[in-house]
Amino acid sequence: MRRRLLCITFYWLTAVSAPMTFASTQISTATSSTAPTTAAGPIAAQAITTQLPRSVVPVHYDVDLIPDAAHGRFAASATIEIDVLTPTRAITFNAAGLAIRQARLTDAQTHRSVASTRIDTNAGQETVTVNFARVLPAGRYRLALDYRGEIGTQAAGLFSLDYQSAHGARRALFTQFENSDARRMIPCWDEPAYKATFTLSATVPAADLAISNMPVRAVTARAHAKKRVEFATTPKMSSYLLFFASGDLERATTHSGATELGVVTQRGLTGQAALVLDASATILQHYNEYFGVAYPLPKLDNIAAPGRSEFFGAMENWGAIFTFEHAMLLDPAISTQNDKQGVFSTAAHEMAHQWFGDLVTMQWWDDLWLNEGFASWMESRTTARLHPEWQTVVDTVAGRERAMSLDALSTTHPVVQHVDTVAQASQAFDAITYQKGEAVIRMLEDFVGEDAWRDGVRAYLKKHAYGNTTSDDLWKEVDRTAGKPVSAIAHDFTLQPGIPMVRVERAVCRDNETTLTLSQAEFSQDQADKTALRWRTPVRAQIGAEGAPVHGLIDGAPLELKLPGCGPVLVNAGQTGYYRTLYSAQTFQTLAQQFNRLAPIDQLGMLDNTLAMGLSGHQPVADFLNLADAIGSDATPKVWQDLAYSLVTLHRLYQTDPARQQRFDRYAIARLTPVMTRTGWQAQPGETDAVGPLREQLISALSEFNDTATVAEARRRYNAQASDSSAVPPALRDSIMTVVARHADDTTWEALRAKARSENSPLIKERMYRALAAVENVPLAERVLEMALRDEVPVTLSASLIQQVADQHPGLAVDFALAHLAQVEQRVGPSSQTRYVASLGALSSDPTMIDKLDAYAQAHLPVDARREEKIAVKQIAQRIRTQAERLPQIDDWLRRHEG
Repeated sequence: MRRRLLCITFYWLTAVSAPMTFASTQISTATSSTAPTTAAGPIAAQAITTQLPRSVVPVHYDVDLIPDAAHGRFAASATIEIDVLTPTRAITFNAAGLAIRQARLTDAQTHRSVASTRIDTNAGQETVTVNFARVLPAGRYRLALDYRGEIGTQAAGLFSLDYQSAHGARRALFTQFENSDARRMIPCWDEPAYKATFTLSATVPAADLAISNMPVRAVTARAHAKKRVEFATTPKMSSYLLFFASGDLERATTHSGATELGVVTQRGLTGQAALVLDASATILQHYNEYFGVAYPLPKLDNIAAPGRSEFFGAMENWGAIFTFEHAMLLDPAISTQNDKQGVFSTAAHEMAHQWFGDLVTMQWWDDLWLNEGFASWMESRTTARLHPEWQTVVDTVAGRERAMSLDALSTTHPVVQHVDTVAQASQAFDAITYQKGEAVIRMLEDFVGEDAWRDGVRAYLKKHAYGNTTSDDLWKEVDRTAGKPVSAIAHDFTLQPGIPMVRVERAVCRDNETTLTLSQAEFSQDQADKTALRWRTPVRAQIGAEGAPVHGLIDGAPLELKLPGCGPVLVNAGQTGYYRTLYSAQTFQTLAQQFNRLAPIDQLGMLDNTLAMGLSGHQPVADFLNLADAIGSDATPKVWQDLAYSLVTLHRLYQTDPARQQRFDRYAIARLTPVMTRTGWQAQPGETDAVGPLREQLISALSEFNDTATVAEARRRYNAQASDSSAVPPALRDSIMTVVARHADDTTWEALRAKARSENSPLIKERMYRALAAVENVPLAERVLEMALRDEVPVTLSASLIQQVADQHPGLAVDFALAHLAQVEQRVGPSSQTRYVASLGALSSDPTMIDKLDAYAQAHLPVDARREEKIAVKQIAQRIRTQAERLPQIDDWLRRHEG
């Protein structure tokens, strides 16, 4: 799953399920269900967390679905082949919001029916228990269930999306089951360890296209202009990977070897999915070769859907990847180079899951990182290798920083984290799981070598295909191929939280050889007196930009490395390590003098590391500002892009003091304006692909600094587009519109709103509304919040608009959400509900926000679902402390450099 991070990064210091109802008189609504038990059998032999008894396991599901999209409901039947492992009088499975009308059990050998006495539901635990008059002996049975359910409007379970197309108003159906929402459409064993095969059939309008994990096996005409579509049986897989979609959709295909590749879009838009279709063939060939296990399904579709979720952007259903249009389609009227790279990266991420997650699946959500960290690493690796011209390899530094922003606080958690409940599983999808997981893999691959790492991955996939694993299953295979202590290092970085801090104690050069002494502590933003944890940390150091890298492993005692040559010492060369580096003052200044000669990835690593060390008090903030001032005009666009982002970080730290913020902004404008002048508002012939994203970042940053020249030029171009088609290039349409909306008065804002209302393209409409929500004017921001809960805005966009307002006005957004909590929760998917309000307040610098979030959590969140609130509170407190302790240092630097 490609997660949409809820705005919590280093740089900012930086629905309750409805009770089940039943029609049968046999069924009671008891408030308890069979407690989880331990039983013998293939699954129970492992120590796996569960909310279900281990006495029964599913083997195969045969599901017949009849959606009623117009009325938001469905009827269905499921025949589930099960193995009873130990004698039992009850069968318990997951179901949420389903009305079970009838349950029938048949002995698979004798075909005799087994009478049930009653069916109990536990709405709180989302389980249903079928009870029997006698003990069921061990053996195979078929459980047949007839039931009803609701079609939701948020991306959980079976849901509908309404949109305006070129052909009029349309409604399409899709499913989203990760992490625990298959139970909203199918009574099932909705945990990853319960793998089974699935045969899905659905009755849909005759003119609609229906899509699932497997190809269509048969189509039968039905009355009332309907058809029944039966799909081929899936491989053995976890319930959260099942997928279904239907609607006024169309499909375009190509082939890669024996695999049919497809893209599915609303009718008329397959051309906007051409990049994904072409990329899928290239990526699939690359993955087949790298993994050494060929993709096993006959087809692989990528399905685009209008709308948005606050929880995710794409989902790796086996053979049927689901992706929201904003992360898959490229509209020539508005899409940018950033969009193009994002679309490719998302496809690479979800396709990597077809092996890591789908073919081999974690046993339980504790090891979610095995899915997401690996897919994130493979996404980055593949994008950089297949498109080196995009220079995305340096983006791994930004990903590592996102992880470290959470990992440096006392509220962090290990990569491998214990998960007990569905709510905790939902909160496990964060930057620690994704970006720290990716960074640790990158570090381990560098430590053991690319070939040994690849061979270990291949052995792991072959050994555990169609099964479930824990992290140690991967480490065992890499240990075997690498012949190095991979497991020990991996355990240090995945089983305990936090960030090592490598101290550069001294560097002494004699006879053209430098003896470098390194020691280790722990980097923390909010625990100055914490006893440091210990890591076995792989390090890589070299002399300057061109020295030969030398590897070492810090394990307890200080480490001495012998580096060939003399000169400035660069630690974490290539930025493959997951640690902070604290240079002595002298070694830092020596290295800083050579900054412009370093490789771009090391320039970014040094900039971001120095800013983090400065804002945390480990070294002077002036060190970062001096680096920023020294960047050469010929630096790569990625370095300037990173600097612009970092300057916005510091600008926002001044949010409570406008006068001091204006002084900082004058510096930031002066530093970036020459870059903007060189870059220009129009793409130049022959410019590299990295320039477009820089142009967007510069316009956004200068607009946020209230640069009058940038705002005026954006307005001029926006107003001129009616008579000058070149005034607003498609690649800048979104940027220019956002600048105009950010600084809009009432008249301008309402004119933009009118255009958003009349826009038919869901993709462009969404961007227009999000631009409106970026407005700085408080009364207009209040208007956005009110608008977000009206029918004017697509229901899946509402939560995103409130989030966009929170980016500028966190207090306003939180107060609005709390005042309209029931309405807001209806527009936030179940997986995001426990984290949404906290995400709105996370960027605040107001001490009263801490009390608001605490009060909200105590009143509305279970104790085991308050992680995001605790993180937000810690971030706010840390930001306030940073403002008090670090901004005076920046003020002093600005005074010394004015004029």
